Amino acid sequence: MTPTQLAPRFFIAVAVILIFCKAVAWLLGRVGQPAVVSEMLAGVLLGPSLLGLVLPDVKDALFPTALLPVLYVVGQVGLVLFMFQAGYAFGAHRVTGLAGTAGLVSLAGVTAPLALGVLLVLVTADAVPMRADGTSLGVSAAFVGVALAITAFPMLARIITERGHAGTRHGTLSLASGALDDMVAWIMLAVVLAFASGRAGPAIVTAGGAVLFGLVLWLVGRRVTTALMTSPRLNDSARVLGTVALLFLVAWYTDEIGLYAVFGAFAVGVVMPHTANTDRVVDTLTPVAATVFLPLFFTYSGLRTEFGLLGSAPVLLFAVACVTAAIVGKFGACWAAARLRGESQGVALRVGALMNARGLMQLIALNVGLEAGIVNASLFTVLVVVALVTTMMTTPLLSWIERREARRGGEVHPPSLVVAK
Repeated sequence: MTPTQLAPRFFIAVAVILIFCKAVAWLLGRVGQPAVVSEMLAGVLLGPSLLGLVLPDVKDALFPTALLPVLYVVGQVGLVLFMFQAGYAFGAHRVTGLAGTAGLVSLAGVTAPLALGVLLVLVTADAVPMRADGTSLGVSAAFVGVALAITAFPMLARIITERGHAGTRHGTLSLASGALDDMVAWIMLAVVLAFASGRAGPAIVTAGGAVLFGLVLWLVGRRVTTALMTSPRLNDSARVLGTVALLFLVAWYTDEIGLYAVFGAFAVGVVMPHTANTDRVVDTLTPVAATVFLPLFFTYSGLRTEFGLLGSAPVLLFAVACVTAAIVGKFGACWAAARLRGESQGVALRVGALMNARGLMQLIALNVGLEAGIVNASLFTVLVVVALVTTMMTTPLLSWIERREARRGGEVHPPSLVVAK
């Protein structure tokens, strides 16, 4: 297709995606599901799993193969802006009085699902076709483990705020644990991607480039972003322009060294100063990313998700095992760690429920793995199922915990922070 033919296809595809995502969000919103769950599900429904199955000609007309690279690129813009906002939110939630408990919960929430994911792949290696061509068993196992270890920190923060749990013990503990959890998980993902190349050259470039990036960020990153946000010679429009230019430059660099754009965007968000000017810049960029660009990423992911692959008994059993390992490893381990630190049953259950959600963060990791060639279609679909199930169960699970405590005469909203253990 020529660019002239592709442009109108892009416009109608975007219109359909946005309207469909909004409709699904409205429907699922009536049962308490956050918008990100609806958009994840809508993206899958527009792909081969439903639309391609029921109306394949319509699906092919709306989303021709030539359009997919365009959706990918535009979706990457949304991811860069979203990960910038996620990094900024991460920087606002420092681990202070609950450092010991948050550290143990995060450690448990990473190591347990990581170990279960690795073990699951190693045990089923000969029975389930989960490895991409040319990918070693070790890399596949490590990737699945890291994917199960991820927590949807931005969604976790949004749920806590929307449900009025900000400032509660479980809310603050979950934010601190989730922030540590995701930082460790993303670092591990970068390591897996570096090893996946199988050659010393790319791994050295990635490692060296990451060290250089970290040094530059540490030495001058805060100064540059502070100057951008506090200079009296700049107005809000100039700050938005400067922020976007900085984000895209960093995204280009981290993509070039093999770390991928999302890592760079997240890092820029972390070093941004928390000022009123920065808040306005984030508030300007976030709605555009969340409303327009992210649904395109969800649809791009959905177009590569084929639930029909679950028709194979081994793959279906592997998916069930993966969901089980994800829930036991994250919810179970975080709950147990919180209880071990002396937290009440209500606080521990809420922390486990919030940490268990994978949301958009796991989808991002899956697409990174797919682009790197270490994830095949079957594994991609299985891990999308994990992301959907663990994310969709979060809100109902929190509501169940609240009803449970209400019936027992306990507090629906635990008290604010007390002395750290």
